[in-house]
Amino acid sequence: MIWNEHHECMERQQLTELQGQRLRDMVERIYFNVPFYRNRLQEMGIEPGDIRSIEDLQKLPFTTKQDLRDNYPFGLFAVPQHDVVRLHASSGTTGKSTVVGYTHNDIMMWAEVVARSLTMAGITRNDIVQVAYGYGLFTGGLGVHYGAEKIGASVIPISGGNTKKQLQLLEDFGSTAIACTPSYAAYLGEALVEEKIDRSKLKLRAGIFGAEPWTEEMRTQIQHLLGLKAYDIYGLSEVIGPGVSMECACQKGMHIFEDHFIPEIIDPETCEVLPYGTLGELVFTTVTKEAMPLMRYRTRDLTRLHFEQCDCGRTLVRMEKCVGRSDDMLIIRGVNLFPSQVESVLLEMSETRPHYLLVVDRENNLDTLEIQVEVEEQFFSDEVKELEGLRKRIQSNLASTLGLHAAVRLVEPGTIERSMGKAQRVVDKRKLK
Repeated sequence: MIWNEHHECMERQQLTELQGQRLRDMVERIYFNVPFYRNRLQEMGIEPGDIRSIEDLQKLPFTTKQDLRDNYPFGLFAVPQHDVVRLHASSGTTGKSTVVGYTHNDIMMWAEVVARSLTMAGITRNDIVQVAYGYGLFTGGLGVHYGAEKIGASVIPISGGNTKKQLQLLEDFGSTAIACTPSYAAYLGEALVEEKIDRSKLKLRAGIFGAEPWTEEMRTQIQHLLGLKAYDIYGLSEVIGPGVSMECACQKGMHIFEDHFIPEIIDPETCEVLPYGTLGELVFTTVTKEAMPLMRYRTRDLTRLHFEQCDCGRTLVRMEKCVGRSDDMLIIRGVNLFPSQVESVLLEMSETRPHYLLVVDRENNLDTLEIQVEVEEQFFSDEVKELEGLRKRIQSNLASTLGLHAAVRLVEPGTIERSMGKAQRVVDKRKLK
């Protein structure tokens, strides 16, 4: 287990002093190594010496996902390319990814915060952790993998999907912990029943679930189906990946590792910093990342922060489950998706109109996405073969851009309701409270 008592139980004053020191160092690094940030700070009349303590954080400008897109792919890197040992990416609105880089030290820090997270769930070197998050450009699989290995646990890197194999390995390998999206965990639980597998034969006792919103009701269901304790983990690739915050055994919010990530809550409309305990948009400043440090990154996630000391003894601030987003991004099976991504694909095709509807639902505890697309009248043929060919081509183009399979339904011109105001692009039928 990785229990960093020094940083996780640090007195608040001592922690803010540490954050201030690391903030000063980070601002100096990006000022001299990242032209984008240097120009932004110079425009505001700010020099590195103006940032002396954590109280000066509010003087600094915000960073948005659009800034990452505008500097695609490596424009925000603060180190030479030969020092970048890992590249990850998440989806963007126009088909280009949001790219993040890691130095060797970044990878080691990431492994530590994930190891700390898993330790909160009681995972030790005696555990067998089945990692059913996706591996690849998505940060989930490799993030949890490295953290579990740092603890000394045995790791099963099965990645997502292949449900029958997942169940077989849970039983044959005696996995004691599983890491995946909560919706897939619930699906595994139902498949367990359908396959008539005796749950008493499983050794599962902890689940590490994140990458998408989930309710307390789903937690109860997962715990009942899989016979484990379900823990919430939070992260985003731009900040580091999984391991930004994690629930402890008390499960009264997720502890943020503030020695690496400084959180704020702002009003998403005015950008005013809000008092602790107030619902608002979560903002992070990464003070120890080397390859791509971010200054006041707007996550668009809506939550509250609580500073009261937890019963577990940790003094780290806790964040509540995110209740929504301040933009139009959807999270479908762990993949970030913007309606504008769909629009960009349809606008490139002469057969379709720029009118579409995303219908998100949940079936058997798995998120589903149907995209209804209006077809130009001359192409809305009675020939079933022609329409099916067009549907498959749209589906393929969307899958290439979204990184996600979605069902496509072609509809006649004028079918999708028009609006005089902001277009209604999404119907989300998931029961998230």
